[in-house]
Amino acid sequence: MAKKTTEEEIRQQNVAEAVSKTEQFFKENGKIIYGCVIAVLVIALAILAYNRFILQPKKIQAQDQMVKAEQWFESGEYELALTGDGNDLGFEDIIAQYGAKGGQAVYMYAGVAKLHLGAYDDAIDYLKKYNGDDPIMLGRAQCCIGDAYVGKGDYTTAISWFEKAAKTTDNLFAASYLIKAGIAAEALGQADKALGYYKDVKENYANAPEAAEIDKYITRIETK
Repeated sequence: MAKKTTEEEIRQQNVAEAVSKTEQFFKENGKIIYGCVIAVLVIALAILAYNRFILQPKKIQAQDQMVKAEQWFESGEYELALTGDGNDLGFEDIIAQYGAKGGQAVYMYAGVAKLHLGAYDDAIDYLKKYNGDDPIMLGRAQCCIGDAYVGKGDYTTAISWFEKAAKTTDNLFAASYLIKAGIAAEALGQADKALGYYKDVKENYANAPEAAEIDKYITRIETK
């Protein structure tokens, strides 16, 4: 029993020493600790205030501004969609003022509009900034980048983007991207590579609408 009592006393003594050291630490460093706590609280409150009073209103403003630009885009008025009409902003001004606060779609709209207008380098710049979470939309953006490189006559780079788009979506939309890759490969005189894309569509995406006419692409190469 004496041994147990001694061990208990030692344990209590250790605890008392630890408490004493902790108290001493707080006495010596209390101002610094409280200062750090206050600083953290101030930063947290500043972040909350920024989100509530600055970021959220800007998001709402950006989304409101996009309504008219989207209408112009849907009606095929791509120049207006990009530059606005003096009363309502176009996507270029929305991006300049708000960035992507209204959503990543602003880069997609601007990029596709530039693509339709033949401004391929600008289209590529905007579309590369698109970083949405939806793989279908991301694949679409990557395909449009491929289209822009086709417009520039850079078929090799276009193929790499069409391949990337097909891998990103890996669904029925992939068939159209693979066919685009095949057509670009044919433009480079790479018939075997093109045939590989077309057969991929036939074997792995038979339910895609584009697969209904894939045999004509295959036959065109095999009969040469």
